[in-house]
Amino acid sequence: MVFGLDEQLLQFPDPSLADEDGLLAIGGDLKPERLIQAYSQGIFPWFSEGDPILWFAPHERCVVFPDKVKVSKSMSKILKSGFFTITRNQAFAMVISSCAKVDRTRQGQDDTWITGDMQEAYIRLHQKGLAHSIEVWQEDQLVGGLYGLIINRVFCGESMFSLVSNASKAAFITLCRSKEFKLIDCQLPNPHLMTLGAEMIPAARYLKILKQQG
Repeated sequence: MVFGLDEQLLQFPDPSLADEDGLLAIGGDLKPERLIQAYSQGIFPWFSEGDPILWFAPHERCVVFPDKVKVSKSMSKILKSGFFTITRNQAFAMVISSCAKVDRTRQGQDDTWITGDMQEAYIRLHQKGLAHSIEVWQEDQLVGGLYGLIINRVFCGESMFSLVSNASKAAFITLCRSKEFKLIDCQLPNPHLMTLGAEMIPAARYLKILKQQG
């Protein structure tokens, strides 16, 4: 069953009531307070330009436990070589804009789920210290990165991009190796994530980890 949200009420239905495809609710807004409440309950927005806001809570979650991240020998050499310079929270707006551009190119169309409204919403979260980015540089050129939110030491990843080979991998592995997080939430699986050690866990297990303090 899909629930309609009231813009005046910061309230979500129980995530376990989501449809088989994970769709839980429609409507509401992208204000920081609502987004934080959503992520704290394992819910995230995912919709296209011109569509109403759709909120998802998948019954299985794609995650990476940081100590299980897979790093190939060649990737380990790249990280040690200084081939990339990796920073954090130095170019958040550039990272999210680049993710949107790469998403459009990948789909071969003008559309992307990282809409203008979504970009503005997450930039507001970043300004409040709630959304974070990892940047990958070659000299002064931004060539890769990722962004997401941090909830109780779970990094809720939103998107990543790469303009040169291995740049997004470098960002992701750096995130895992920071030892700051007990879990990296990737939301939905794809072949790239699976090569990095992603696995599927039940939503109930994900929510238990998400709600653990410290």
